[in-house]
This record gives sequence, C-alpha cells and structure tokens, in this order.
Amino acid sequence: MGKTIAQKIIAAHLVDGDMTPGKEVALRIDQTLTQDATGTMAYLEFETMGIPRVKTELSIAYVDHNTLQCGFENGDDHRYLQTVTSKHGVWFSRPGNGICHQVHLERFGKPGKTLIGSDSHTPTGGGIGMLAFGAGGLDVAVAMGGGAYYISMPKMIKVNLTGKLNPYVTAKDVSLELLRILSVKGGVGNIVEWGGPGIATLSVPERGTITNMGTELGATTSIFPSDEVTRQFLAAQGREEDFVPLASDPDAEYDRIIDIDLSALKPLIACPHSPDNVVEVASLKDVKVDQVCIGSCTNSSLYDLLKVAAMLKGKTIHPSVSLSVSPGSRQVLTMLSDCGALSDILASGARVLECACGPCIGMGFSPNSGGVSLRTFNRNFLGRSGTKDGQVYLVSPETAVASALTGYITDPTTISEPLNIQMPEKFLINDSAVLAPVAAEEAEQAEVLRGPNIKEFPKSKAFSDSLTAQLVLKVGDNITTDHIMPAGAKILPYRSNIPYLSKFCFEVCDPTFSERAKAAGDGIIVGGSNYGQGSSREHAALVPMYLGIRGVIAKSFARIHVANLINAGILPMTFEDPEDYDKLEQDAKLTISDIVSGMEKGVLTVTADNGFTFNVNCSLTRRQRAILLAGGLLNYTKEGGL
Repeated sequence: MGKTIAQKIIAAHLVDGDMTPGKEVALRIDQTLTQDATGTMAYLEFETMGIPRVKTELSIAYVDHNTLQCGFENGDDHRYLQTVTSKHGVWFSRPGNGICHQVHLERFGKPGKTLIGSDSHTPTGGGIGMLAFGAGGLDVAVAMGGGAYYISMPKMIKVNLTGKLNPYVTAKDVSLELLRILSVKGGVGNIVEWGGPGIATLSVPERGTITNMGTELGATTSIFPSDEVTRQFLAAQGREEDFVPLASDPDAEYDRIIDIDLSALKPLIACPHSPDNVVEVASLKDVKVDQVCIGSCTNSSLYDLLKVAAMLKGKTIHPSVSLSVSPGSRQVLTMLSDCGALSDILASGARVLECACGPCIGMGFSPNSGGVSLRTFNRNFLGRSGTKDGQVYLVSPETAVASALTGYITDPTTISEPLNIQMPEKFLINDSAVLAPVAAEEAEQAEVLRGPNIKEFPKSKAFSDSLTAQLVLKVGDNITTDHIMPAGAKILPYRSNIPYLSKFCFEVCDPTFSERAKAAGDGIIVGGSNYGQGSSREHAALVPMYLGIRGVIAKSFARIHVANLINAGILPMTFEDPEDYDKLEQDAKLTISDIVSGMEKGVLTVTADNGFTFNVNCSLTRRQRAILLAGGLLNYTKEGGL
C-alpha cells in the first residue's frame, strides 16, 4: 500500500512507535519556532533542563505577539528572549520583523522537514510541504534539547480540489467551506492533505492560508504537496536549493476523501463566535460594519495585501468604518512601500499597524462596545478581540475591503472591477533583523538578562494512588484556551509571571474561579465536548496546575490541550457515559481511588460525596503515565526521561 505525504515524512522521522492510527509515535524534529507570548516560558523550561545548546537543525525565536510596550514587562521579556536564545544556539527574529508563521514560510521553511512551534498555527508551514505541528512550550523545549515529539498517529483526510477560484473568491473561502463541512471538531485525530488538479492554481501564500486555518478544524496538521508552485516560491525567495518534490503515492489510502469544486465556491463568512459558524457573505448584506481588520498569520502575505491595495486605490473607506492593515512581515511592508501599494492603502483612510499579530490576539485595535468587526483572522471566539461584547466575523481580505468601502457586509463579487495582481519574480531579501546566536565556544560567558516580571516555572505535584478534590468549575462544550487563559493587552505581558497571571484564569466563565481554586487545595474541572480547543498556549494548563487543579473530566478534548495537561501533571479523563456529565454539580467532592492501576487499565472510578459513582476513561501511553506519576514532563525529563 502506498503512503500519503504525511506518512512518508513521519516514516522518515520515526524514532519510536507504531504508525497505526491511534498508536503513539515519536518523531525526530528538524526545526522549532517559538513566539514571545509562549516562548518566555519555553526557554525557562529549556534552561531548567540544563542542556547547554539546542540540538535541532534550526530553532528560531520570534517576537510578534507582545509588541506593545506599555510598561517594562514586554521589553524585559524581549531582552530575556534575545539573550537566552543567543546563549543556547537559537536564532532571534526581532520585534517588527514579522509574524512567526509568515516569516518562517518566507525564509526558513523547507519541504519534507518536521517543525513544531509553541503556537497552534504552526501548521501554516504545511503550505510549503512541511509537516508542522502546534505544540505546548514544554514539548518545544524538549525537542530543542534533542528529545522526540510524541503524538498519536493520525488518520488521513484527503481534500481533492478541482476547478479554479472565481474572481474575488479566495483561499480563505476554501478554508471556511471545509469548516462548514467538518466543524471545529471534525479534524480531531486527522492530518488533512490537500490535492487534486485545483491545487496547481493556488500559490504558496494561498496554501499557507488554508493550512493555517486547518488548526480551527482541530486537525493534527495540514499539508500540501511540494511541487512546481513550491519551487517557484522558494526560487523567488532566493532559496531554490531548499526545494524537494513531495507527493503522495498513487495508491495511498485515506480514511476520508472530500471533494471541493473551487469554481463553485462563493465568498463565505464565519459569524460570531465560532470559525465554523459559516454562511455566504451575500446573506448578511444588511449588517452594518463598525471595524475591519486585515492581517494576521492567515492573510497578511504580499499577495493578500497587493489585492487589498488594488481594491482601495483611489477610494476612501466608509466614514463609519475604522480599517487597520497589518503586514505579515518586514519583507511584505517594504515591498508594499517600494511599489507604491502602501500609499494606496494609506490614502484610503486605513491605519497601518506594525508587522505583528496585534488585533488577532486582542493586542490593540479592539472594536467599540458591541461593535461589528470583520477580520481576516482565524478565530472569532467571544471576547478574544479585547471587547467582551464585540461581534467578530471572519472573512477574506476581498470581503473585508468591499465591506470597509460600503459600511455594510458586502459580497466582493458584486464589484465589477477586475483584479489583476502581478507577483514579483524575486522577493526583497533582507534578513538583518534575524540575529544569529553566539558561537558555542562563547556561550558559557554569555549573560542572560532577566526582568523582575519573569518568575520561576511553577512546581507541580506527583500523583499518589488516591485523590480527593473539589469540583471547582463545571463548564460546557467548546471551551477554548481563550476561556481558560485569556489573551489581550492587559494580560499577555504577564505570560512569564504565572502567579500574577492566575488571577485571570477562567475569568470569562467565572470571575471567582481563581480564588475558589486556591481555597480548594486540590481541584477538578468538568467540561463538555472539545474542551481546550484553540491555541497551543500551555498557560491554559500551567495556570490551572498552579491553582491546584489535579484533573479535568470532559466529554472530549482538543489534541494540543490534552498534551499540555499531561505535561503540566494534570490528569485528563473522559466520561465513559457522557450522560454522567449532567449528574455532577459544581462544588461536589470527588474521590478517585486506585489511580496507578486504573491508569494502566485505562479506566478510573470516581465517587462523589453524595454517593454517585461513575467511570472515566484515561487512555494513556506508558510514557504519559510515567509523566503524570512524576508530576509533569519537566520532572520526568529531569529524571532522565528525555
């Protein structure tokens, strides 16, 4: 039987395990990336391991999230990141150089290589034929130290594309169509491979948009073949030597095949507050728009913004609309400036923000109270914009511009003017904002600078054979990492200060959670389906661990979050009978007995203080059991488990 592209890369990087779906596999990692909101903790963890230099082919630290420096906290973190990475052999992309996924696609991604990043949208690298995974910071730290990355072997979904996109219909619409088909849970446990004759019509930036949005499906990752389109992109970036052709075998087998006719697609829009709440743009033509944001790692490429500039040229945005444009990288911004497109954007009345994530993670440019905000981003979770009652819709850049011009949600295909965008044969190459680490022989003398906001990594507890804990919080379905550990300009500066950050844990769901969890001593959280969807932020596990949470019982979990829970020493459990969820009340005392033997069997018995007894599943590998019994991955690694 032939292999898919992902299966070929996994086989070439397999350190241990069985490539049967559902079985654990350990992969050798070629490249890692971090960003500053998660990276500070990742490097604190790496330092704790005591390994002097990274052992990957390439590791890069990007600063793209916490770029607003309203106090000393973010500046101190940036200084720490620059000095700690230099000492340990990691390259450093300075603030303003761009969003990690956009820059990595442009300058460092290589077909056929493995990449993990402490950001859930790392699968953007699949647009260039990488097997790229979002992961928690501790998993990235272990990989930098030479350890393997462990995942459950995914199933394979094939999406066959036929036809060609019509004018003003985009790669973003392709992503939204798949979300409409599969939902935010439909990709869990799968790798999505894109193929068919239609992929030849999609550029690498368009492919990157699609693999980026695959994260919202809950997929392990997404990947495109490496073909002539890939080669041309790498050649334009001065990196043709990095090209490797990659394709699935003709007789490769998939667990599911989905067909999408590109020529039949229409502009789509995801309504509040979920990326899979998708309808046609034309159906919302009477909705007034207050704000439009263009950018993020999903839609900030040169190709995207040249189209934006062409649509805005000679026009002025509607008086009631506030428009921001965030170029994805310094390369994109400079080339927009050099060709005059930046002037067309500015002349329209748009505000140009720096090359960073910005509004996507609530770092500035929040909408007005109750405001309708159209964003070319990947997530529209409640409150993520920084405005609790903001109504955020996800759209393509073309829909965003059309709506900014009219003041209402507008189908861009109603615009009669043709878009004729010519991409340059060569991109501007200037990597001066990516700093090399010090030489290995100089590393011992290199100083790491820490600010007062950077606190020690919190200590977790090892499990004994029984646990009695309070059910501190009961929540519903699709609880995101933004619910658990919010982002935004007020909170992100404290990502390296777990004690202070803990005040905001679950603030969206229950403002009293933090104090109640601390008072409980040992706590348990109960959740519904798809608990922990969203970002890779391990703070959504580290902060509950700091607050005394020992276990989470849910109907189902998102992939990255369940790994982060185990890494933090928190036991993830799923209801054997989902109806037992309804029989539990917040503040109940829950007792779990025979934990060690129950972990081995994969089933634990839980007894509530009212006498109600039920079973939960805890399907764990031998390694995961050892991590939990050690009190988390950091303890396990220090004990020699790398």
